[in-house]
Order: sequence, then structure tokens, then C-alpha cells
Amino acid sequence: MWRYWLSLVTLALSGLPVVAHEQRPNIVILLADDLGYGDPSCYGNTQIRTPHIDQLAREGTRFTSFYVSQPVCTASRASLLTGCYANRISMSGALNHLSKVGIHPQEQMLQELLKARGYATACYGKWHLGDRPPFQPTRRGFDDFAGIPYSNDNGPLHPTMPGLPPLPFYRGEKIIEKDPDQAKFTRRFTDLAVEFIAQHQHEPFFLYVPHVMPHVPIFASEAFRGRSKAGLYGDVVEELDAGIGEVLAALRRYNLEKNTLVIFLSDNGPFLSYGTHAGSAGPLREGKLTTFEGGVRVPCVMRWPGKIPAHRICDEPLMTIDLLPTLCQLAGAPLPRRPIDGKDIAPVLFGDKNAHTPHNAYFFYAGDELHAVRSGKWKLHLPHEYLTVNGPTRTDGKPANHGQQKPEAMTSSGLRGIASRHGYKVEKIELSLYNLETDIGETTNVAAKHPDVVQRLLTLVEAARREWGDSLTNTQGQAVRPCGVSE
Repeated sequence: MWRYWLSLVTLALSGLPVVAHEQRPNIVILLADDLGYGDPSCYGNTQIRTPHIDQLAREGTRFTSFYVSQPVCTASRASLLTGCYANRISMSGALNHLSKVGIHPQEQMLQELLKARGYATACYGKWHLGDRPPFQPTRRGFDDFAGIPYSNDNGPLHPTMPGLPPLPFYRGEKIIEKDPDQAKFTRRFTDLAVEFIAQHQHEPFFLYVPHVMPHVPIFASEAFRGRSKAGLYGDVVEELDAGIGEVLAALRRYNLEKNTLVIFLSDNGPFLSYGTHAGSAGPLREGKLTTFEGGVRVPCVMRWPGKIPAHRICDEPLMTIDLLPTLCQLAGAPLPRRPIDGKDIAPVLFGDKNAHTPHNAYFFYAGDELHAVRSGKWKLHLPHEYLTVNGPTRTDGKPANHGQQKPEAMTSSGLRGIASRHGYKVEKIELSLYNLETDIGETTNVAAKHPDVVQRLLTLVEAARREWGDSLTNTQGQAVRPCGVSE
């Protein structure tokens, strides 16, 4: 409670308008890892039951064109918490236990901005934005943290890479376990989230729960094994959904529903090469690691009773970069001092008449390569190599083509090394234009029929290259800022 009163005094002294507590929402972000667009039942899945995600969709809005900036863990999370394209802040790709980098201390993250306005903050789950001391969650604005510093396959249970060090489990900045029981992850993070809500029910709070599941290797607790019609993967997702239900129940128990904005989404598309241990992109093309719709369009539902319309489906294009400026505006917090790329999308969230995305276009990178741009109903893919599943998938948690990898490729950090380790092959797409209103699966290239659209989008691409760079054309981004480096 003291944080609330301190924030009122700070706001008054700063000359900013004092926002009453009941007008400043609690914020809960529930982030799944590698959950596909087609996995929740409210997005069309008939084999996996997700009644609590479906409940959020009924009581709020289901977004059907919601995007992440990159189809991979670190970059996606960096954009979510900074409001920037990951390339602006040099956080593309995915970190591992050898990485010495993280988001630069001068970048102001969402939790830091909210904490400065009196919010209690907590992160329970997978961080993946740097495990060295300067980048750890409790040094970047979170009052409490419990979880793992990078992906759960970055340890002895990696499906294809033996010899990795133990997976650490942190509480705060201390490792309290090594190689924890992954079947207990969803339960542990849910319990911590519910406990946090109980402890901070009388003050504004930001609760960030970046779940580990259903990223491979997947595990379900004993209570959920064998419950779904979709095998182990379905069990894992149904347990994740049950945990979301417990968080929603806690908000209801403490009479916090009307003053809490709940956001559920995935960090990128499904890891398709892992067969029955991976999810579904539904009608979308490809999945994780690609900038096709299956890699960057994710399930997203939001609920805030009385603010976000219930029983609504919104197909307006939106992106995670827009969450920070929107949430800061709702919380009465200032925007970061440094330029960001996201914009306030509250009018769209609240269903204002004639509200549209504030962006002329969204851009999609894979690493440092600019691959695609979406503007309105049009999506243009630039010529680039991409990953697609290499042969029949498996049912044992191993990637497609497992056991046939070339040793030199297995140790490579390039695209072909990634392909070899994770059961993909490399293919190439030429300049291609898709009408997403009529071709959500990106099956028919209509570039030749719409040269004017192609030229307009290429003009936007050139501006993006100048801003954030593009290694495919050896363009240096004028606005790119360095990441933090820890020796």
C-alpha cells in the first residue's frame, strides 16, 4: 500500500495528474511459450480444451491479427517489454547460457516504468533477456522473480544437443535448484502468481507470467497426464489453461476483476518440427523461426470488464510493441526517454468507433534480416531463405530427421546449423505479395497483379532498412542502439 501513496506524492510533485487507484488498472500478462495460433479452442482447436482462455475471450476481446516482432523467444520478449522492434535495441534472435548480453540499462522497460509509478511488480517463469547480473529481472524493475533465465531446452534435456550444463532455477538472484522438475513448472508459477495477487490486492500491481510451457521439452504434471485428446502436448496446454483459470479465480476472489487488465498471448508460433510435441498454426503458413503468419501471428485475448468490449472479435493488425505505450498511458506512467516504435492502441482495445491500428505498416525480422512487411490487408515477403520442416515429424519429442544431422552443421550458429539441430531444411522465397483478407495461409503470390502495391510496400521497406538495418542488403540502421554487454 505504501507504494500507492508514495506514487501519489511523486505524481503531485512532478506536476503530472494524480490518477486515482481505481482508475489505474492492475496489469496481468500471461505469456505462453511457442503456443500456436491454432492451439486454443477459441481459435478453432477441437482436440484441446481451453475453457479459461475461452472465458477470457467471451468476457473480453479475441484478437485475430495480433503479431510479435520476431518469431523467436528473446527478440519477441524484448519487444514486448520495451515497445521497440528488437532490432532497434540489438536484441534479435535468442540468448543462451553463453550469452553475455542483455537489454541495455539505458532502455526503460515496462516493469521499470510501472514500478516508478507505484506498481508492485513480479515475474514468474522464463526471463530470457540476459542471465548475467546486470540483466537479471530484479535489477530491471521486478520486485520478485522466480524461474529460469533462458529456454528449458538449454540444459541436459535438450532433444538434440548433449552435454549442456544444468538448467538453473532462480528465486530473486539466487539459484535455488539445478535441473528442476519441469513437470512442476506450470504449477509453481501459478501458485506464485496467485500468492502475489493476494499479497498485493490493495495496491496497483503488474504481474508478468511468462510460462515455460509448451516449449520443448514438454511436461505435464501427473494430474493432467492423459487428460486431453491431443496427447502429451494437449495435456500440457490444458494444464496451462487450468493455471490461467486459477489466476482469474484469484482476481475474482479479491474483487479485482473490474480493475484488472488481463492479457493472454504467445511469444511466437509453434515449433512445428517437433511433431506431436509441438502445437498448430491452424490455417497459417509455417511456424516458429519464420516470418510467415504461422511464426508471427499469435493467439491473443484481453479482458478488462467495462473497458474492453466482451464477446468481440477484432481483426485489426496490432503488435506487442504497442503494449508498452498503451499500458503506460493507462497507468499514468511516462513513456521511455528514448524513442520507441510502439503506439497507443487503447482506442482499438476499447472498441472506439472507427478506431484502427495507428501504424501504416508492421515489419518482421528474423535475426538481423528484414523478411516481410504488412500494411492493411497486404503482406509482402522480400526474397529470403527460410526454414521448413524436413521430412516426416515424430511422436517421441525429437525433431524431424533426428539422427541424420551432419556434425559440422550441429555446431554451426548459422541458419543451416539451426535447421540441422531442429529438424528443418532451408528453402527460399522470392518477392511475394499476399492478400491476407482472402489468403490467410499465404498460398498465392499476387505480386504480378498488383505492382503498385508492391512498389508502395518496397518504399516502406527502404525506410525500415534505414531505421533498423537489414543484413540481407548490408544496410546499417541509423536508429539502432547497442545492447548491454557484461564481461
